[in-house]
Amino acid sequence: MWVMMKEGNLVKPPVFPAPATKRRRSSLPILILAVLFVSATFLTWYYTWFGRDLSDQEISKYLEDEKHPRHVQHALLQIEQRLDQSGGQCCRQWYAKIQELAANPETEFRMTTAWLMGYDNRSEQFHQSLLTLLNDKEPMVRRNAALALVRFNDSSGHADLLTILKPFPVTAPVPGVITSTLNEGAQVSRGTLLARIQEANGTITEIRSPIAGRIEGITSPNASKVELGTPVLSLSSDASNVWEALRGLALIGKPDDLSEIERYVQGVGRLPERIKQQAALTAKAIQSRATQQGQNGQAIPGGDLTQ
Repeated sequence: MWVMMKEGNLVKPPVFPAPATKRRRSSLPILILAVLFVSATFLTWYYTWFGRDLSDQEISKYLEDEKHPRHVQHALLQIEQRLDQSGGQCCRQWYAKIQELAANPETEFRMTTAWLMGYDNRSEQFHQSLLTLLNDKEPMVRRNAALALVRFNDSSGHADLLTILKPFPVTAPVPGVITSTLNEGAQVSRGTLLARIQEANGTITEIRSPIAGRIEGITSPNASKVELGTPVLSLSSDASNVWEALRGLALIGKPDDLSEIERYVQGVGRLPERIKQQAALTAKAIQSRATQQGQNGQAIPGGDLTQ
């Protein structure tokens, strides 16, 4: 087809060649790789996402997969959800394995099972396991066990709940010289590197946080010489742990605890307003219980608040 231009000349319009087949073929592998990459990313996320529901068979399989701790954690969280929804009327086929994991060397397993066992407060197996976990070397395991025992109407973990409200001392695991520490006020998670100690032979030992919270104070700054057990710094617990401790103490707290709880009524650090509110409710519950015991002529642990 010919086209008349403004000058009156006839010109043939340009013909554009079709895209080369070779170019189309060369882009196909790139497209396939992109699809595979997206699919792999999605599947990785899907199979490691703790929110994914597991079948009974998958829970049993995951509980045995200790080579992949996330699988065990996923299964335990699924059991926790089922116990919560059923009021503790399910999942007994896994109780023996849960107790086995409560004695596992992996701290995460003991922490999770300690919390989970509180969801069936009619299980004497769980009750006894929780009492054992109160002697665990890890503070977070002891704290979770103490909170779970409250559901059994057992105050054996009272001392551990009270420690959540107090500064947690971190001591030197070896003698040497402090070479570095985080700054006061720094927010930390469990496992965060807090400080380093250089031993006499040049070995560097790391101190990692046993709890989540904030560095409240530095006792041994950089270049300080420390001995085994020397206080290095102190930690305050995070809002979540403080809130749970206050809720537990509302049920098993004693009048002697009120001075510590009152600090939180007034406000501690940058903790949210809900902590002050819960502290006030906890103090009121302890005072009410003490008053009632006094009126009934019962002995009041920690003193008589009615005087």
